[in-house]
Amino acid sequence: MTAKAVLKASARPGVGKGAARAARRAGKVPGVIYGDKKPPLPISLDFSELSKRIYAGHFLTTLLDLELDGTKHQVIPRGFQLDPLKDMPTHVDFQRVAPGAKLRVAIPMKFINAEESPGIKRGGTLNIVRHTVEFICPVEKIPEFITADLTGLEIGKSLHISAVKLPEGITPVIRDRDFTVATIVSSSGYLEEQALAKQKAEEAALAAAAAAAAPGAEGAEGAAPAAAPAEGAAAPAAGAAAPAADAKAADKGKK
Repeated sequence: MTAKAVLKASARPGVGKGAARAARRAGKVPGVIYGDKKPPLPISLDFSELSKRIYAGHFLTTLLDLELDGTKHQVIPRGFQLDPLKDMPTHVDFQRVAPGAKLRVAIPMKFINAEESPGIKRGGTLNIVRHTVEFICPVEKIPEFITADLTGLEIGKSLHISAVKLPEGITPVIRDRDFTVATIVSSSGYLEEQALAKQKAEEAALAAAAAAAAPGAEGAEGAAPAAAPAEGAAAPAAGAAAPAADAKAADKGKK
């Protein structure tokens, strides 16, 4: 669970664009606290301190004690705006949270044991489908990240949310389907290797088929000479007709 941090704020007099610009000119970042069935409170925060919190990571999943004029408000950041050119915070929103409440929070996914994935060992690549997943979490048990184990994952296989071990009391917002968190996809080298293996297998199959057909073909050719005597048998018959013609000629001579 993310440790509860303390952030100081001061009340911001007035609301609207004019008051927000005045706060920025004073080196502050305007913000607001809302929720828990209480009126919103316009606030301002130190620019440097807020920037450090944002860029340290996990800002939107960190439970904070926001000190405002001596009073602590238990809050969670719900969003912030950055200057599109200077990439600096220009506004931040906080939601009040009551003890024991449950919140909808987008939590980062952390993937471990890549070295235990057969697919990655064989040259596959981890394709992260969801870098963050929304969960319903007890306010006191919001984790920094959700751990997903890649052990045993093969190329072409997917890791679904049902295979991810979740901390007690935390459930995904999406409950009607077992959605995909990550997959192991084929690299170009692996695809070339598979294509080469397929080509070799096909060539081996063709060679085996040709070798199996060769003995039958030789037997068929060997049977061809057996037909020769049939042709030779016709020749003696023709030769037998010749003596008969000579005999008739001899008879005519005697007459």
